[in-house]
Amino acid sequence: MAHASAPEPLQPSSFDAHNPPQQEHIDDCVHCGFCLPACPTYVLWGEEMDSPRGRIYMIRKAHDGEAPLDSRFQSHMDNCLGCMACMTACPSGVEYNKLIEPTRAQIERNITRPFGERLFRSLLFATFPHPRRLRLLAVPIRIYQKTGLRSLVRASGVLKLLPARLAAMEALLPDVPSRSRPIPSTTSASPRRRVGMLSGCVQQVFFPHVNAATARVLAAEGCEVIIPADQPCCGALMLHCGLESDAIALARKMIAAFEAVNVDTVVINSAGCGSTMKEYGYLLRDDPEWAQRAAAFSAKCKDVSEILCDLTPQATRHPMKIRVAYHDACHLQHAQGVQKQPRKLLAGIPGLEVAEIPESSLCCGSAGVYNLLEPEAASQLGARKVDNLLTTRAQAVLSANPGCLLQIMNGLRQRGMKAMPAFHLVELLDASIRNVPAEIFLAGQKSAADRNA
Repeated sequence: MAHASAPEPLQPSSFDAHNPPQQEHIDDCVHCGFCLPACPTYVLWGEEMDSPRGRIYMIRKAHDGEAPLDSRFQSHMDNCLGCMACMTACPSGVEYNKLIEPTRAQIERNITRPFGERLFRSLLFATFPHPRRLRLLAVPIRIYQKTGLRSLVRASGVLKLLPARLAAMEALLPDVPSRSRPIPSTTSASPRRRVGMLSGCVQQVFFPHVNAATARVLAAEGCEVIIPADQPCCGALMLHCGLESDAIALARKMIAAFEAVNVDTVVINSAGCGSTMKEYGYLLRDDPEWAQRAAAFSAKCKDVSEILCDLTPQATRHPMKIRVAYHDACHLQHAQGVQKQPRKLLAGIPGLEVAEIPESSLCCGSAGVYNLLEPEAASQLGARKVDNLLTTRAQAVLSANPGCLLQIMNGLRQRGMKAMPAFHLVELLDASIRNVPAEIFLAGQKSAADRNA
């Protein structure tokens, strides 16, 4: 009599037991391939393992213990921009963010990076999430820019001798503004809604004019604007790079800061920050003390374009006869699903002509700190975005994310295009409401673009 053979023992997972990618999210992928043309790295290289489908296949193999967490696995996960364009393209509703983010956390815990790599990443995370440190760093950067040293260094060709990451960091330096007046913590208005505003890390130091414009527009639409002084970094950079525990600690502090001011809505003008803050409920789902608070907080989070579309306009929009190209930030259109609202706001400005950029769903290469960690791929994507932008014959480009603006401005500078400025869409709304003449607004933006060149 034949005996049935014993089943093969299950291989232990290559992932550790702390929040590995979940089987249910892995199984959602049916490997149809709709994500391939949407993925920036697959578009660049045509490599299956550098597509969402390929990366999910590798995650499945590691989950089942059939593939190790090694340098090859790490490389393909590092190549991912985290732009989430695959989520927009996927007909099966795969939540790719819930696969790539826990996978990167596994990598950071279980794979030791080379010393130079660890040092560079430590430098980034010791700087970008800390506004006070950024303000200190802004002092030598401003000297470098305003004394003419930057122009001399760039003309000398010495930057070509630097490692690619350091050269990319120099190229992406924003033009440091002169010391700006702090935005009042409360902007008075006849309150239709009480809102809290995220000030951001890089945003408040290098783009304070965007925060000021955001507060003015919200006030003009009848919102009482509260800006908590003790709000920390949102944790987006850490979460996207696998530093899960750091992101969780910052999420708790952010929730507590906004709970203390008791607002109806939390308004965000940086797409990368918004996508993370809307996911705090999931990030803290296993924390009995914070799970419910995090879910309630995330439900209040809205991009500035969302809340402005929710409110019936009460401030007059004056004509702005400009042709602009609107660039969709990936973490707004893909991660948050916000695409129609910015266009609706722009359509409400008389005389404004809005051009669509070809391949609008394809990432510009910024992707948080991706353009610093993977400068070669980011540069290729930036050049592709500029190629598409130039076909629009626009006088200016606008977006809803500071990283995108820096990436596009750098790409334009590489082409010698000093005359096309890039700015946040809320700046244009603010100018229209304040009745700033189009030529004066555009001239000011061009001057900023020339200084950054």
